[in-house]
Amino acid sequence: MIKMIVQVSFMTDLLKIPYSLLRPLYEKTSLHTGVISELSDAELRMAYSHCRAITRTHAKTFYMATRFLPYHKQRSIFAIYGLCRYLDDLVDEAEDLIFQKKISRVEVFEKLESFKKKLVNTYRGVEHNDPILVAFSDVLNRYSISIELPLTLLDGVSTDLTKNRYETFEELHDYSYKVASVVGLMTSEIFGYNDKKALDHAVDLGIAMQLTNILRDVGEDLRKNRIYLPQEDLLNFNISEEDLFSHKLSEKFVEMMKFQIQRAEKYYESAEKGVPMLNRDSRLPVMLAKENYNRILNKIEENNYQVFSQRAYLNSTEKFSILPKVILQLR
Repeated sequence: MIKMIVQVSFMTDLLKIPYSLLRPLYEKTSLHTGVISELSDAELRMAYSHCRAITRTHAKTFYMATRFLPYHKQRSIFAIYGLCRYLDDLVDEAEDLIFQKKISRVEVFEKLESFKKKLVNTYRGVEHNDPILVAFSDVLNRYSISIELPLTLLDGVSTDLTKNRYETFEELHDYSYKVASVVGLMTSEIFGYNDKKALDHAVDLGIAMQLTNILRDVGEDLRKNRIYLPQEDLLNFNISEEDLFSHKLSEKFVEMMKFQIQRAEKYYESAEKGVPMLNRDSRLPVMLAKENYNRILNKIEENNYQVFSQRAYLNSTEKFSILPKVILQLR
């Protein structure tokens, strides 16, 4: 017990060093380079490197947590995230092009349908030049991931092209399941689990994270004419769309945000119950991701619920600072 306390104390002191100083040193070690270099196939090395770069750039909380996985699991998570990010970017970029009248909505759906065919063919063993599909195909050789999951994700991200308001929380829950929970279900096959109930908790973690994204990005989404906050909740708190677009940080808006945060917290509580059901080598990264995403809600509170012009986030040092606590929780 004393040894463990000393180890955690040393780790806590180490984590006080700015991450910007530690990262260049870490990325020169075999702990970082070995994830890719242990592969003998040059095409796979290139494909996974591409997916890792995407994850590092666009999912910093997720990327940090994956470093505590075995190499083959890290690579698989990178491939899945690369696939998810590609679809998300395809829709987001398409929306901008549609607004600029550089592409039609029909053309966008044709692109999505084309990718869907490539994805189906990947499951059939057809080879592709796309590095994301090359990596994802390799993942499918090792793990059993139902084709229904990425197809559901594709359906979910496509929703943003046709829908920008949600009448009820039930509608929002369905959307969140498609764009976030199915990612949790795919990654659960990588993590491994000893009880199928873990999948229910993975679904709840996806819902919690998506609700967190929505609360964090209220201002950003308004600029795109998107309101993910359920209309029924706005009505219950007597908040109009005009209030939102005028960035009115009223008492009733704050109360509504508190309600939304409490709802998200319940999903995080459920998600945590699933961590012990995962394979031992995957519990730490999942718990880290869960804790750090959950703390974004704390940041929103610290920012006095100013989500119109201030984006709640954790810097890299803050993300690593929770590591000793999580290690103790899992012992």
